[in-house]
Amino acid sequence: MYGSPSATFAFFACSFLLFFNDYISIAKAEDKNTYLSKRRSLLQEEWKITTGGGVVLNADELKVNSILMKWKAAEMSEAAKPKGFFPPAYNFMTVKAKIEESDVFRFIKKMPKGAALHIHDTSMASPHWLIRNVTYRPDCYMCIDKTGQLLFRLTKSQPVSSQCKWDTVNQYRSRSGNSSLFDAYLYGNLTIFTDHPAKAYRSQYEVWHQFGSAFQAVEGLVFNTEIFGAYFEQALTELYADNVQYVETRALLGPVVDLNGAVQTKDWAVTVYNEVQHKFSKQHPAFFGAKSIYITQRSKDLVSMMSDVKEAIRLREKFPDSVVGFDLVGMEDQGPTLEYFLDALLYPSQNGIKLPYFFHAGETDWEGMSVDANILDALLLNTSRIGHGYAIMKHPHIRKLLRERDIAIEVNPISNQVLMLVDDLRNHPAAPLMAEGFPLVISSDDPAMWGSTGISHDFYEAFMGLGGAWANLATLKKLASDSIRYSATGQTEKAALYKLWQKAWDVFIKDMLRQHWP
Repeated sequence: MYGSPSATFAFFACSFLLFFNDYISIAKAEDKNTYLSKRRSLLQEEWKITTGGGVVLNADELKVNSILMKWKAAEMSEAAKPKGFFPPAYNFMTVKAKIEESDVFRFIKKMPKGAALHIHDTSMASPHWLIRNVTYRPDCYMCIDKTGQLLFRLTKSQPVSSQCKWDTVNQYRSRSGNSSLFDAYLYGNLTIFTDHPAKAYRSQYEVWHQFGSAFQAVEGLVFNTEIFGAYFEQALTELYADNVQYVETRALLGPVVDLNGAVQTKDWAVTVYNEVQHKFSKQHPAFFGAKSIYITQRSKDLVSMMSDVKEAIRLREKFPDSVVGFDLVGMEDQGPTLEYFLDALLYPSQNGIKLPYFFHAGETDWEGMSVDANILDALLLNTSRIGHGYAIMKHPHIRKLLRERDIAIEVNPISNQVLMLVDDLRNHPAAPLMAEGFPLVISSDDPAMWGSTGISHDFYEAFMGLGGAWANLATLKKLASDSIRYSATGQTEKAALYKLWQKAWDVFIKDMLRQHWP
């Protein structure tokens, strides 16, 4: 039938080989499909645990998400080219204008972002407002001391000092011969802004030195009874324009003086803040309000810190609806640690007094030093949130405990970049925190100091640089809603704030569909 035995063998051998090859091909195809299925499952599991991974978007939100992600994909694709440009990889002060050209940024700018939970009261409003509205006043004086520090004072009569010669700012401006250049000079001294940060600041010490100098100049303009309330109103105006519904300010509360030099109490400062925010909320029903976290400089001795802790207790007891806690500020690398102030910081709990803490902790590149151990002490002192927490990835056990206690980290990406903790925001420790869905909120720290306003620029950097390519509308919605969740509001207030934000969010979604959906 098959011919010779050799021919028969050859036939069966060929048939077997053909069958075997077909089998191997099928097996390989099945293995590859299985592999790809497992790969998809792994990616889905990874996405589920990210910030926003558990958020379910409704039909309208899914449409808006497709619009947003089309814009984001275009930016990411362009950035990934060999000569591509990715703004989060560059110092914010050099790419601010480029960011503001982005469709993604414009989207975020319009988006209701909930609460700004880490922002300092004298670096919230634009310095341009101070220059226009304060330095042109006839009672605004300035001098330049022997160290080159610009000092300002609002007063009825010309100050006299052996340190420097005081003159009205208008006289300085007139002598300059060019008002525009002079005002640009003022702006440079009221901020750390520069077009060439790498040349201007060669170390963290240098940028922090200018940072402190700028604050000293700003406070000379703001801490006067003529300006204090108006500046805060301008700050709220800028936050409201940035679609922020609520703010908790880190507030130094002066010392504020009047035109005669009389010093006002901290009670006066809190009262002014309350009056301004109540009036603003009444005029702008879409804005929920503001509260304060009383702060003091960490560069103090223990006796002074004890006094400040007691003052925080007193303020909170007198103004329970507006003063929500206490914090220490200043460069952590240079200042005393939380452990150093332990006797003062334990005083409330040892005396049965509730004083919520909102500690700056771990704002450092160091590891295994006393400064990064501030994160540990913040946890042990039962902090409500942690400011910056930049060192958290170097403390995995503390990170685990913070997660278990649902203590959020206040992430301020631009601040960490311009103050030289990190260059490329893709390398920021909040990137892995977002990847694992760690509790966090996004804020802006001191936006006016580097030419920003509100929190939109920081949201953009977080969305593009920290969240990676797969961060989407669910990510942004989670960040916004979590800012309400971790706010220092009571449950009734929190529910009302969330309702107000949700209403604004729904309107935003409808507007995006009307403007951009085919």
